[in-house]
Amino acid sequence: MSHTAHIPSHRKPRRNASAWALRSGVAGGVLSTLAVTGASTASATAEKPATETVEMPTITASLAQEATRSTAATQQAALDFELKDQQQRTSEAAEKAAADAKEKAERKAKAEAERKAEAARKAAAEQAAEERASRSSERTTLGAASDAVSSATGSAATLVSFLKAQVGKAYVSGATGPSAYDCSGLTQAAFRTVGVDLPRVSGAQSTAGTSVSLDALQPGDLLYWGSAGSAYHVGVYIGDGKFIGAQNSSTGVVEQTLDWDPPTGAVRVL
Repeated sequence: MSHTAHIPSHRKPRRNASAWALRSGVAGGVLSTLAVTGASTASATAEKPATETVEMPTITASLAQEATRSTAATQQAALDFELKDQQQRTSEAAEKAAADAKEKAERKAKAEAERKAEAARKAAAEQAAEERASRSSERTTLGAASDAVSSATGSAATLVSFLKAQVGKAYVSGATGPSAYDCSGLTQAAFRTVGVDLPRVSGAQSTAGTSVSLDALQPGDLLYWGSAGSAYHVGVYIGDGKFIGAQNSSTGVVEQTLDWDPPTGAVRVL
């Protein structure tokens, strides 16, 4: 038998070991280099006459452990990457949901603010319309009262005559005549001409007689502005929807219609 007759039996194990090393290297990473080296050695051996047995690198337990660790590390890295990617997607989804919720809340708050503003504007417009209607009604009522009583008689006529004679005189705070008056000084002096002694100040004068409605005024009724008992201004109704009063330092004693400065209430003294 030839001294090379044993080579074929050695070549087959070398090819199987090479293929096994290649498969293990693909899975583990580290053994791939070893497999390539073994394959290259086998190829070189096949090309030249086989004269001796070539030993392949031996896969030791340490190499197998390294391959296992390399495979485990690769798998762990893949798992870590997948986990990180999933966490990032979850975070992005949460951020988007939060942004959507914030935008929705802002739109809702804006719509609610606009609704409240519109309701407030509507309420203000309605209130203004009611006030205009009330003032118009008040002027109509005062006008009707002046038509019902257009002339004064007796003490009322004397009172009205005195007041008309004072129109144009100056307004001076604390003055009681005869050349200047304040509002309560004028009314006190006027009623004194018909024998009625009124208190000195407006608040007291506003409760000095019997309360009467503004739609039932008669010449000689004392008008007041403010609340009864604490009025800040007084004057006298003279008929025809007019009154006379010492208004202020700019106008002095004037004769005006009731709708020029509608009074709050009235008392009947005569």
